[in-house]
Amino acid sequence: QVQLVESGGGPVQAGGSLRLSCAASGVIFSVNNMGWYRQAPGKQRELVASITSDGTINYPDSMKGRFTIARDNAKNTGYLQMNSLKPEDTAVYYCTAGISLKRMYVPTSWGQGTQVTVSS
Repeated sequence: QVQLVESGGGPVQAGGSLRLSCAASGVIFSVNNMGWYRQAPGKQRELVASITSDGTINYPDSMKGRFTIARDNAKNTGYLQMNSLKPEDTAVYYCTAGISLKRMYVPTSWGQGTQVTVSS
């Protein structure tokens, strides 16, 4: 079973940047299909970014241009680069591994999450 461990979260001022990492273990090519989700207090979990093995990348419009998803299959590691952070980005961020269903990303494994807190 795949195990996912996030790192890189923490406090940051508005306008700043963070780079989250997701180390996958237990299987090979665990980040071929992967995605980042976040959940703020009292809010539902939402997709931040995803990438599938065919190269399809999905970002919500509010994050497009600010967030970048990447993967390194050789290192079995996924990344989320976050720039121009806003207080509204404050949330627990989760790394996921999953499958591609007709170019739609479907998460199947979840990390425990890492807290990102953006102050104004």
